[in-house]
Amino acid sequence: MQTEFNTEKDTAPAITCTAPWRLAKIKPLANYKLEVEFVDGTRGVIDMQNLILSKQAGVFIKLKDSDTFNKVYIEHGTPTWPCDVDLAPDAIYNDIKNKGHCSL
Repeated sequence: MQTEFNTEKDTAPAITCTAPWRLAKIKPLANYKLEVEFVDGTRGVIDMQNLILSKQAGVFIKLKDSDTFNKVYIEHGTPTWPCDVDLAPDAIYNDIKNKGHCSL
């Protein structure tokens, strides 16, 4: 049984996720598009314009403001916005891998 604790050094092993659908890079473009690169090097564009401007936008209506849309970042390999909106990267990955783009 350990009776002394060492909090100065992180001794936990690093976890490396190798799922190819995790995002490595993301860049917002005009007209509600995102340029993305996945950890396996697959690249493409996600077109969200039809979704965001539709009457069925749901939570994605929060991204209609271009300043909000442009604040996209990657959290745990997922496209995420500060307004508590994110996308499932696995389905996006499959479209981009097969077609070079994804339209939502």
